[in-house]
Amino acid sequence: MSDADVPDVLVLRKGTHGTPIEQYADALRDRLPDHSVELARTPAEEREAIRTARFTTGMTLEDDLLDVAENIDVFACAYAGTGHLPLDSLEKRGIAVTNASGVHGPNIGEHVIGAILQFTRRFHVGARRQRRREWRHYKAYELHGSTVTIVGLGAIGTAVCKRLEPFGVETIGVRYTPEKGGPTDEVVGFEGDAFDDALARTDYLVLACPLTEMTRGLIDADAFVTMDPETVLVNVARGPVVDTDALVDALRSSWIRGASLDVTDPEPLPESHPLWTFENVQITPHNAGHTPKYYDRLADIVAENVRRFDDGDVDDLENQVLP
Repeated sequence: MSDADVPDVLVLRKGTHGTPIEQYADALRDRLPDHSVELARTPAEEREAIRTARFTTGMTLEDDLLDVAENIDVFACAYAGTGHLPLDSLEKRGIAVTNASGVHGPNIGEHVIGAILQFTRRFHVGARRQRRREWRHYKAYELHGSTVTIVGLGAIGTAVCKRLEPFGVETIGVRYTPEKGGPTDEVVGFEGDAFDDALARTDYLVLACPLTEMTRGLIDADAFVTMDPETVLVNVARGPVVDTDALVDALRSSWIRGASLDVTDPEPLPESHPLWTFENVQITPHNAGHTPKYYDRLADIVAENVRRFDDGDVDDLENQVLP
């Protein structure tokens, strides 16, 4: 392939959320009219095009594909998480890596608010009685004056906090470096008495943190015992942040009021799993991230980084993860 044939941006073939990857390539072309954007639609096209491409973007980058990428300088990951990438290999080769942080803020923020309001006004109880054609009143709650604890104050946690502002709630944020503060009324760390105290005061616990050694199993049996029995858990992070067995025990023992789970451990949740059977558990199939605007928001970030790359600012890219 001659230099004239090398695309300015190479888009790999894997899409997400059931939306054709062609929409992502088209969104990049709209934002970069003076650049060539190539979509590699087959494995053979990927292997051929990535040999010379300098700026590549996609959901995944497998080792075997990376091995044939001779000139790659930047990989723009189309997911917010990058744990699935061969980061050691990318770092060893000095390849800059960016992610899609911020793309999910509005849609996941709305998902969390919807889950909280469902349990506050107990719409699931109303829906059950409607199916039975049963006109019978039931008790509800009020969100105003509640305490919402948000674990993880990245783009998603910040979006949740912003959308809670009109509801008159107290917010507690949990982050690795609480001294940095945040958009919540109070900020604590992941460990120690302050975190336990936050759990004890929480009405709605929102998990929006990455899965790390520290957060794996963070919400365990001890955490459920510490929570008030009226607490509702909302998990839009990763399934293993919650100890699933402990969650089942907590629901069976009425240690918490309910749970909204967009992620589970294991995932997908087996048909025989007891979590399906609880009337006070809302399960969505890792769907909070779905939005028709995903590729547009992603293209905004990646197109800006293409411009910075053109200007030689390879060490000052938006959402840069490596180096």
